[in-house]
Amino acid sequence: GIPPYWPDNDVIRTDLLDYAFEVEHFDRHLGHMLELLEKSGELDNTLIIVTSDNGMPFPRAKGQCYEISCHMPLAVMWKKGIAHPGRVIEDVVSFADFAPTFLELAEVAPSQTGMAPCAGRSLVGIFRSDRSGQVDPSRTFVLLGKERHDVGRPFDWGYPIRGILEGRWLYLRNFEPDRWPAGNPETGYLNCDGSPTKTEILHARRTGTNAQPWQACFGKRPPEELYDLQKDPHCAHNCLEQNREVAQKLAEKMTHLLKQEADPRMFGQGEIFEKYPYVDPKRRNFYHRFMQGEAPPANWINPDDIEKDPRFREGGEPTPKSGKKEKSVTF
Repeated sequence: GIPPYWPDNDVIRTDLLDYAFEVEHFDRHLGHMLELLEKSGELDNTLIIVTSDNGMPFPRAKGQCYEISCHMPLAVMWKKGIAHPGRVIEDVVSFADFAPTFLELAEVAPSQTGMAPCAGRSLVGIFRSDRSGQVDPSRTFVLLGKERHDVGRPFDWGYPIRGILEGRWLYLRNFEPDRWPAGNPETGYLNCDGSPTKTEILHARRTGTNAQPWQACFGKRPPEELYDLQKDPHCAHNCLEQNREVAQKLAEKMTHLLKQEADPRMFGQGEIFEKYPYVDPKRRNFYHRFMQGEAPPANWINPDDIEKDPRFREGGEPTPKSGKKEKSVTF
């Protein structure tokens, strides 16, 4: 069904149908690729991993850390390497597991690559198992996170998040809750692609019809979030206040694991990430250049995404109000 944080109308449903058509288009071309491998005689000897690079390009999805943002499709085929195909695996795996997998299959020791140590673990054991469901009992959780996903905030700052998904629970820690999670309104929420769904949500707030979808998709967030994926698979209701003990345990586990990986955020050194220049020189210092009247390229949004009315550059309903700074929580 339609996630509860989007309006349920023909505009949204048509947008989702268009997206489904794009997925079908990809599937068709994937079939052509497999045919070429088969004709060349290499299909049985090729490890094929089909997945997606990010969540769907809709508000509150791509570029965030919710279930819809990070739970990617994953299908693996390797006729000569997977002894028992057709299994559905319930182990929680991560894209960080791909590199160790490829290295093991290529019989290359990680120490020989010149790369930094890999945080992931090889999937070869799952490939060679004959079990379905949970194969590796230790694969019950995954770490999530992001720093800067796009420009649009002052100084090209990001929206740093760290999270952990384990069992039915998803815990998220927002390190800079005073920032806009999808980018600043006055630059068009640049961390969210332009789409009919985005336009519909922005229009509903501007006209006073319904500001709740905007708040869920573009509004500022608390320092911590907790979602019960069993009861709330869309991550629409932050249940942290009702489950403080669960959140505390997950936060402690996440912090411990990230400290083992030497994540600078865990040691109060987040400025390391903030100082990295944006990769594309044409878009560096985007916010300040835009506010001074320059028009840096931003072809992934629609011109109408930009909030020109100062009333709509504040949180909640379209009336100015003073914001109280949220206090970060440290574990």
